Amino acid sequence: MNAVRERFAARTVRVKAPGKVNVSLDVGPLRPDGFHSVASVYLAVSLYEEVAATSTDTGEITVSLSNASTLDGADIPLDHRNLAYKAAAIMADVSEHSTGVHLEITKRVPVAGGMGGGSADAAATLLACDALWNSGLSRDELAHLAAELGADVPFALLGGTAVGLGLGDDLSPALVKAQTDWVLVTADFGLPTPEVYRALDRLRVAEGTVTEEPTAVDPMILQALRGGDADALSRVLVNDLQRASIELAPGLRDTLGLGESLGAIAGIVSGSGPTVAFLAHNPAAAEGLANDLRHHSFDAMAVHGPVHGARIISDTLL
Repeated sequence: MNAVRERFAARTVRVKAPGKVNVSLDVGPLRPDGFHSVASVYLAVSLYEEVAATSTDTGEITVSLSNASTLDGADIPLDHRNLAYKAAAIMADVSEHSTGVHLEITKRVPVAGGMGGGSADAAATLLACDALWNSGLSRDELAHLAAELGADVPFALLGGTAVGLGLGDDLSPALVKAQTDWVLVTADFGLPTPEVYRALDRLRVAEGTVTEEPTAVDPMILQALRGGDADALSRVLVNDLQRASIELAPGLRDTLGLGESLGAIAGIVSGSGPTVAFLAHNPAAAEGLANDLRHHSFDAMAVHGPVHGARIISDTLL
């Protein structure tokens, strides 16, 4: 990092970035490079991670959690393995006036829950450090850096609704303004994404399934989202990883069944899970369903989408 001037004035930039639900997720076969191509519709929902980036004169990157006591012992690395740390390191490399930085993360998106919480942290950090160090990067330039950090990071930066192809980072924004309402049921455990993909590969091999590379999403999904038509959307929800998630965590099948018995229009495992997303007709129905699920001892919350991507919420000299 660049040398810090003798007179150092600390500054904090606070950014929030959303988690996401995969409204659809088609997964291709295992590729020679060890990855899978996907075709997915991402929906940013109103559950936000928050990162406060504070400049320091140490020349180092440090990370802490503001709400560690509420995370039930989740194994979140606070060193160079953390995606927010990696985002700050990338920004330091491309910024002329970088300093040390402390990242304080407030986590609300379930950890290892299939909703891209770590990716939201990284997206928030990119935007915060860009402002903190006056890097002057465009959103397109930030998106290019985001793609180096993982497939979900560019979407957390973008927000809204988007179609993701390739590894998921080939994003095309979808013009969706209508709101859809969801209830998220979180789990007290995580499902590492690589394990879920490996489980899917095993299931396909055991079944002798031949899977083609996905090249597009079902246009009916985007049509239903644009019209805010929850009933139509319920008929086209798809997640190829769902059965692999259930293979690893069979209790998810019971969660899905309970939510639908309590009035959800449809339920789907979000991404690689284990978070389950239930579709509701409207905000009142979502709140009612969340309450009913809480009465059954589930951790449930009502959210909506689409919402904006990473945004600065405060910028303060200390």
